[in-house]
Amino acid sequence: MEQPASAYFIEERHDPNETHTLSVLVANEPGVLARVIGLFSGRGYNIESLTVSETESDKHVSRITIVTTGTPMVITQIKHQLDRMIPVHRVVDMTLTGRAIERELAMVKLRGIGEQRLEALRLAEAFRARVIDASIESFVFEITGSSSKINSFIDLMRPLGLVEISRTGVAAITRGAEGM
Repeated sequence: MEQPASAYFIEERHDPNETHTLSVLVANEPGVLARVIGLFSGRGYNIESLTVSETESDKHVSRITIVTTGTPMVITQIKHQLDRMIPVHRVVDMTLTGRAIERELAMVKLRGIGEQRLEALRLAEAFRARVIDASIESFVFEITGSSSKINSFIDLMRPLGLVEISRTGVAAITRGAEGM
């Protein structure tokens, strides 16, 4: 049966969600982060990871790195809306450049004695995690890498006495000699 020829007919689409890392250069001034986050919350977009820091103090510029998930249409809409904001200098979709390096840092605290403790140390060595604090009953490991590497490390540490996790969020930069 043919669809009605109405101006209000909208084809129902079920595009898969994609995860994208957006790097946003903004003016380093009060309220900018709140405005950027307000764009996401006001439209119901989710932020998986958020990292912010001043990158050029002489130019008063900060970089906001946002990991978000949505359909391709939603990701495009987010980028366009960010681009139109006044304090935003530039928006780069690091996922689409194909030349991005992404890293995250986590500190992972474990409680354990005996065999659990030895197993945690073996796993930490395999993941290149460093012990940054130790007591008779606990460890704090520092691990750096991709979010998936950190997730895997955390999953393996859960049955060994995981107590607490602190993560920085994703930092990303493009490869090569050119800047953003």
